Amino acid sequence: MTTDAERFLDDFTQLSAFGATAAGGVERQAATAADGQSRAWLAAWLTGHGFTVAQDRIGNQFGLLEFRPDAPYVLAGSHLDSQPRGGRFDGAYGVLAAAHAADRLRAQVAATATVPPCNIAVVNWFNEEGSRFKPSMMGSGVFTGKLPLAGALVTADAAGVTVQEALAGIGGTGPDDVFGTDRTVSSYAEIHIEQGRELDKGGVTLGLVDATWAANKYEMAVIGAQSHTGATAMADRQDALYGAALVVVAVRELADRFGEELHTSCGQLTVHPNSPVVVAREVHLHLDLRSPSDELLVQADAELHRRLAEIEVKAGVQVQRRFAHTWKGQFYQPAGVALAGAVAADLGISQMLVQTRAGHDSTNMKDMVPTVMLFIPSVDGISHSEAEFTRDDDLCAGVDVLTETLARMVQGAL
Repeated sequence: MTTDAERFLDDFTQLSAFGATAAGGVERQAATAADGQSRAWLAAWLTGHGFTVAQDRIGNQFGLLEFRPDAPYVLAGSHLDSQPRGGRFDGAYGVLAAAHAADRLRAQVAATATVPPCNIAVVNWFNEEGSRFKPSMMGSGVFTGKLPLAGALVTADAAGVTVQEALAGIGGTGPDDVFGTDRTVSSYAEIHIEQGRELDKGGVTLGLVDATWAANKYEMAVIGAQSHTGATAMADRQDALYGAALVVVAVRELADRFGEELHTSCGQLTVHPNSPVVVAREVHLHLDLRSPSDELLVQADAELHRRLAEIEVKAGVQVQRRFAHTWKGQFYQPAGVALAGAVAADLGISQMLVQTRAGHDSTNMKDMVPTVMLFIPSVDGISHSEAEFTRDDDLCAGVDVLTETLARMVQGAL
């Protein structure tokens, strides 16, 4: 007889085939054909297991199980979209884990004929990754009112395709908000690979996320003057790419100065006109700074501003910057942390408190309703990479913990 764990792993293998890369990862950025295929597979799975499937106007996909009419919903899930040549576990594991956990609860309710006070729903949040459309966590941002729907729908990718157009291309929107006057969400749970190495390093199975790191994400433009790479005297050049290179180095040196309490990166760089015989006239960059300390992040931002002024003089360029997306470090509700900790203890699963350095949809949801965020180990902390890996035993243990956590949440434990 097939076990719950075997069924989960088989379904995860099927889900991982959509957008699969030769090196073992996935390529399914938001609202691409591969993302649409994974969404269609999820919808069929949910429908086949008794869920009602709905989509809202920003492309969030829900599977609803109603146990009691007019009762609030406990919501659980994550996201199916990926980074370019990303890992197959990031996000997708949390969606499928929530679906399996909710289905196990459906079977328990049917077997016992005991109707819980709350209903349950599974969610696949749209564009959590933010690789095709910025900002990240778009679907949950709109859902929680942090991002305006109208602005999100007209956001365009690098090719000029808007969110609205892309979602229409995969049949990814619905006619209503799904959760409005007729339905309410009482609490939220999400399980995710850690995308760090604390659990793996410590040999611990479950991370109880009690806090988020703060983050500043910047969109920058370095403006110079286009000229000939051979004929223009060095002293006369206003090389935007040189200025951008100095920015990249300055951001890394910020991390060196502040140590492990500050993570910095330049994740995207676009050069114009990007010709081999032309001094660049303009470069666009996407930077981020992250820290567990709001105060340190303020210091780092001030130091970055000072360094940018120096770079303008040194390279003869203009540096324009704006915040693309920011959030402060915040705590998850202690009651949710305690609930998940009690579940892990009852199941005999090792646990530890961890903070999330990455952004997740739960970082939006925790500001709306009581929220539980759980991690399972990432081998060597690798993520956003085809080399991302989590062991089967950890995947299955996570589903077990999530199932029991949701079982207590639908009984009103949060």
